[in-house]
Amino acid sequence: MKSYLAAALQMTSLPDLKKNLLQAEELIDLAVRQGAELVTLPENFSFLGEEREKLAQAEAIAQASEKFLKTMAQRFQVTILGGGFPVPVGNGKVYNTALLVGPNGEELARYEKVHLFDVNVPDGNTYEESSTVLAGMRMPPVHPSKELGNLGLSVCYDVRFPELYRHLSQMGAEVLFVPAAFTAYTGKDHWQVLLQARAIENTCYVVAPAQTGRHYNMRQTHGHAMIVDPWGVVLADAGDQPGAAIAAIEPSRLEQVRRQMPCLQHRVFV
Repeated sequence: MKSYLAAALQMTSLPDLKKNLLQAEELIDLAVRQGAELVTLPENFSFLGEEREKLAQAEAIAQASEKFLKTMAQRFQVTILGGGFPVPVGNGKVYNTALLVGPNGEELARYEKVHLFDVNVPDGNTYEESSTVLAGMRMPPVHPSKELGNLGLSVCYDVRFPELYRHLSQMGAEVLFVPAAFTAYTGKDHWQVLLQARAIENTCYVVAPAQTGRHYNMRQTHGHAMIVDPWGVVLADAGDQPGAAIAAIEPSRLEQVRRQMPCLQHRVFV
């Protein structure tokens, strides 16, 4: 693992596939121009709209999203995480799929979100992700990279389930991805503290691209795409506008924190 720059991109995605991919391309270009070698896109980067619209366009969204990620990775010669897009499963539902693609355009890892956001938020909004999304059945993967470190995948609501991240750290993860479309209401109280907790308890970097702003109807997201170091220090925060949080991933920092606070070695209950 070498020292390198990672980017957590922040978008305001809409119910418009073409516009979203154009916005994503501009942000990827921005991040690469600043030296990023690992670029991450948030959940719903290619489409964020009504569930019925998503289902109606799911096949086209899936094909365009995968092609886009592979094309961008090859064009810019970087590793890219597409943090979540619908992939049809043939029963009227989709998987919420995160895809990691290498600089040659090859698929490195794929994860189907296991924890679905079925929640009555106190602001009056109700979310029922399971109405259109089928929960994944497999634990998220860790992709080993000699240059970028061991990369662990997750998606949004997963961040509330620490056992998933303990699994990733047990599998050797050094960098945890948390691409999200966190609601504005829950985000203001929980987003940063959850990211810091996952970083601290697993002594890992956390790279968390995010959605921000108003998308359609009442849907509003929190923003604040972040990169957090293994001590829980917020290295970069994209605020509440589209853009990028960019920070260095330093193997020496990871080694230092794990040496000084070897809690992963001290676990009693496994």
